[in-house]
Amino acid sequence: MADTLHPARRGLMLILSSPSGAGKTTLTRNLKSENNLDLSISVTTRAKRPSEIEGVHYRFIDRTAFDTMRQHNDLLEWAEVHGNGYGTPRKEVEASLAAGRDVLFDIDWQGTQQIVKKARADVVTIFILPPSMAELRSRLIRRAEDAEEVIVKRLANARDEIARWSQYDYVIVNHDLQTAYEQIKAILTAERLKRSRAVGLTDFVDQLLTEQLP
Repeated sequence: MADTLHPARRGLMLILSSPSGAGKTTLTRNLKSENNLDLSISVTTRAKRPSEIEGVHYRFIDRTAFDTMRQHNDLLEWAEVHGNGYGTPRKEVEASLAAGRDVLFDIDWQGTQQIVKKARADVVTIFILPPSMAELRSRLIRRAEDAEEVIVKRLANARDEIARWSQYDYVIVNHDLQTAYEQIKAILTAERLKRSRAVGLTDFVDQLLTEQLP
């Protein structure tokens, strides 16, 4: 019967960006654990830190392998940071999308723009704003991870990142973490239901229209 069918759906890439301290890391962690999302794992040429796990935090590769991936267009996005290469492997992401699975990204505006240029139809982008610069500074201080001069630098970088807000599909002001989380879930639900992603919908509707009733 037609009502027992589930039209095939192409997965989407859900990208979250924000200045440091705006809550993106916590939101990403919660989304991954509760919403059946694959988390994109970047490759990097930098050395693995003692607390990091291969294939969980990053995939650690040498410079030759990284350059080969970049030259062969095997990275959806890439960047050089402090002399180290970082990038998103294309193959794993495309496999997830083709299987109808959604992939979650925690990347900056530059990486976001690279992916948007390569795969606009598959991408949903969300920018997380702090409620104020004063609150952003307070959050950076409260997490007690950085020296004062580092916090000053992060705030300066935040202004540059925030200026890119209009490049995103959705913008959420993180007054409250749970509210922001629920808003992102609502976006994800709506985007999953878009007609353009239901690649099996045409066949499903055709079957509905030709179904013989008793």
